[in-house]
Amino acid sequence: MLAMWLTTDPQANELLTRNSFALLLGMQLDQQIPMEKAFRGPYELARRMCEAGRCIRVDELSADLIAATPVADLVEVFRVKPALHRFPEAMAKRAHHLSVLLCDRYAGEAARLWEEADSGQRLLLRLHELPGFGDGKARIFLALLGKQRGVRPPGWREASKPFGEEGSTMSVADITDTQTLAMVREHKKATKQQAKQAQS
Repeated sequence: MLAMWLTTDPQANELLTRNSFALLLGMQLDQQIPMEKAFRGPYELARRMCEAGRCIRVDELSADLIAATPVADLVEVFRVKPALHRFPEAMAKRAHHLSVLLCDRYAGEAARLWEEADSGQRLLLRLHELPGFGDGKARIFLALLGKQRGVRPPGWREASKPFGEEGSTMSVADITDTQTLAMVREHKKATKQQAKQAQS
């Protein structure tokens, strides 16, 4: 398992590496905001929850903790300036929904979602069931698990195509340092440019 390198904050990266729920939540938040801000979000959320007296240490961030927090209170935590997301209310509700789902189906343990999947296709289907995880995001997260967390059920590369392809630099699944970050950004820039040209 590689150490996560998805933010410029070593403490945030450490939490993503050690805490499966934080990694899953960071992926959920990665929508219409810079990737680094999204993946730093779980650490900042945990820090704010501790300040509010709901936990003692940031590594206590869990689905149980978020699910037990009233939605209105969670929205206020997301809204504290600087807001955790461009759409703090909507994303706070989505994070709460994710947490409740994990508690109901996986006893609050995010890692069970992938550890108990017996195939790549089954894991992809489980990811599709999560709030905010469309097909692209589900495939990217599956690729991230396979490439950086060693989660490789049979057929995981096929299920995560094209993001699971070896040697690709298409998504957060491929970011492990400053060089790969630059390569992924260049790929996304080129993809957007191609999309614009196709529309014109």
